[in-house]
Amino acid sequence: MRFSVHVLVSLLLGVAVGRVYGPDFGNLYEIMLYALILLVGIDIGQSFKPEELGKLGGTALKLPFATLAGSLLGGLAASLLLGIELRWGLAISAGCGWYSLTGPLIGRYSPTYGTLGFLANLIRELLTVLFYPIVIRIIPGELAVSMGGATTMDTTLPVMAMFGGRDVALVAFVHGFVLTAVVPFLIPLFLSL
Repeated sequence: MRFSVHVLVSLLLGVAVGRVYGPDFGNLYEIMLYALILLVGIDIGQSFKPEELGKLGGTALKLPFATLAGSLLGGLAASLLLGIELRWGLAISAGCGWYSLTGPLIGRYSPTYGTLGFLANLIRELLTVLFYPIVIRIIPGELAVSMGGATTMDTTLPVMAMFGGRDVALVAFVHGFVLTAVVPFLIPLFLSL
């Protein structure tokens, strides 16, 4: 719980500072993300045994498709509840948390839905960072990986490694990798409906 509070306070402090002062960070975000992934990789590599991958295989390969199915069902439900065209709801939900791809891809067809796609997927990532440490008290850490969608390979991986351990980090990486490979094809597919 303390981690979630620190993340939330840091985010709010960043928003407050950003309202007053907006420095140009350039590609510092990207460098920091790579550094985080490197550190998680080192942590996994210290105790990783190739035979462990075989044990995780079933979960690691089924979970991304279950996550995708759940996301698309959520997009379908949102479309029906909000009264928007099915293609928009499915395209937004097919982003699986990858806001930097979803927003621009959908934005080429509709700036409004592109913005909505960006925000919906950004919020998914933020909620994963905030609530993953809490959710794993209720459900197994491997299954809770699904809440991060495609982000489990990069931005939410450190949180999952910290709170779920090395086995969960490995599942999370495979999960994010599979979704990252699928999402760029799915969004245009739904937009063409």
